[in-house]
Amino acid sequence: MMDTLLNPVLALIVWSLLIWVLMYARRIPAMQEAKIDPQDARHPGSLSSLPSSARSAADNYNHLHEQPTLFYALCFYAHLSGAASPLMIALAWAYVIGRVIHSLVQVTVNLVMVRFSVFCLTSFVLMAMAGLAIANL
Repeated sequence: MMDTLLNPVLALIVWSLLIWVLMYARRIPAMQEAKIDPQDARHPGSLSSLPSSARSAADNYNHLHEQPTLFYALCFYAHLSGAASPLMIALAWAYVIGRVIHSLVQVTVNLVMVRFSVFCLTSFVLMAMAGLAIANL
């Protein structure tokens, strides 16, 4: 399972979809409890009155669509250009594991400095992946 750069891509996609399920599993009951009409959620920030647990899952889902887009592009580039070495694959798995840890922190205890530390580590992994891709030119 670890021999292709596309598997970590699939793993992060599946993780993102699981966070989507968690987001709505928390958000819908919170909206019902707060008696918020779904139409009232049509503008960003309109659900800021929801409990932190409902908001943190939505925030994390959004985070999984920010920096990971660079990860996806880099993985596809490396796969297609022949830069998908065993080290690149290991770094890709490290990135995915880091993003899962980031999610788990955000949707549970949501300690900002812990989350930030994990974010920085995954950013450095992404930089290393980019460096390997450049070195392969």
